[in-house]
Amino acid sequence: MKFLKNIFSNLTDLQKRILFTLGALIVYRVGSFIPLPGVNASAVLHLFDGGMMGMFDMFSGGSLSRMSVLALNIFPYISASIVIQLLTATSKSLTDLRKEGESGRIKINQYTRYLAVVLAIVQGWAVVRGLESMAPVNGMSAVANPGFAFELSAIVALVGGTVFIMWLAEQVTARGIGQGASLLIFAGIIADVPVGIGKLLSLAKDGGMSPAMIALVLGFVIGIIALIAFMEQAQRRIQILYPRQAMANGVMNTSASYLPIKVNMSGVMGPVFAASIMMLPAFIQRFVQSENLTVQYMLGFFTYGTWSYMILYTILIAFFAYFQTAVVFNSEETSTNLKNAGGYIPGVRPGEQTMKYLDGVVSRTTAIGVIYLIVVCVLPIILNTHGGMPVVIGGTSVLIVAGVVLDTMNQVKSYLVEKQYSGVVKTQKKGRFRN
Repeated sequence: MKFLKNIFSNLTDLQKRILFTLGALIVYRVGSFIPLPGVNASAVLHLFDGGMMGMFDMFSGGSLSRMSVLALNIFPYISASIVIQLLTATSKSLTDLRKEGESGRIKINQYTRYLAVVLAIVQGWAVVRGLESMAPVNGMSAVANPGFAFELSAIVALVGGTVFIMWLAEQVTARGIGQGASLLIFAGIIADVPVGIGKLLSLAKDGGMSPAMIALVLGFVIGIIALIAFMEQAQRRIQILYPRQAMANGVMNTSASYLPIKVNMSGVMGPVFAASIMMLPAFIQRFVQSENLTVQYMLGFFTYGTWSYMILYTILIAFFAYFQTAVVFNSEETSTNLKNAGGYIPGVRPGEQTMKYLDGVVSRTTAIGVIYLIVVCVLPIILNTHGGMPVVIGGTSVLIVAGVVLDTMNQVKSYLVEKQYSGVVKTQKKGRFRN
């Protein structure tokens, strides 16, 4: 209670940021109920009764199953971010652009937006064509009046919805609290939690799940939350020494600090990137029907819950965890900064040896983080496909919710500390001026 009281006591800027974030999330939720013109959502509802499409719909806050204008959600932007980050790691021009600082980051973000629009057009076209080719369900067609006019209006509406969400996410990041894209996904998951709990209670009431399985699911949820809370805060601290001054006897006086290396430095973005890629085959399978046996076999390889799916998902989680860590932590830059500041790691020479040492520590620490992410994200798939556990209670959704909450709370605490520090500095300056 004291923490909440501090937030709303004489911190008008923080209040505005919190209220702006809440307002943006409300607008996002309202937008998810605006229907796509000319589409009968009841005819496509059965496509999202579980599996990967159920997870896709959960991340979109139900926008996809309702066939709203926000059906594509933030996923074209996430896919574009993956492509741009991969290109940045392999393209010299993009690498040089990233080194330019804030101006380079703005240009890279602009390229990401352009690519996101292109991907939204492609995905929107796939959805529209898929809706037109769907067989009627209970005498109801998915599209009332198929044709060019419907296709054009629907694609424009879907792309416009994606652009609006990109803009809204950027506004939340700049003017609110937390990371915009993650908060929007978080809002979609939270909105589906009551539905998931209702399904679990309904299964228990109808005898679809045994009491032992219900107890297992509840124990899993409690255990996975505790594991996430522990691992998201876990870090490997590397001691850094800074020489201060030579003492009278010639001995160098030093001060010590620590360089924290998080176990899961990639945060929730690694699993989100992996899930985004794994959703694409399921998306194609549902909306782009093909009678080609080769295509059917390839899509079957990515079927949610199969061992081939889980193996590929595991590989993608590991890849993006290491890749995102490499993006977040630059050992060469860190080593150079330590050397310029006069800091060093005990027993390690400054420069190249420090860089290699940091690379080794980060690689080993990230390996522990990868194992943790695999347990959290893959184990619930087994419980979902073989135990009937609702998708919304899956590890990926719990990881995103817990990760976003922890990250947002840390940002709020950092903001409070910064404001308190600024107040102390202003008070000291006023006191000196009066003296």
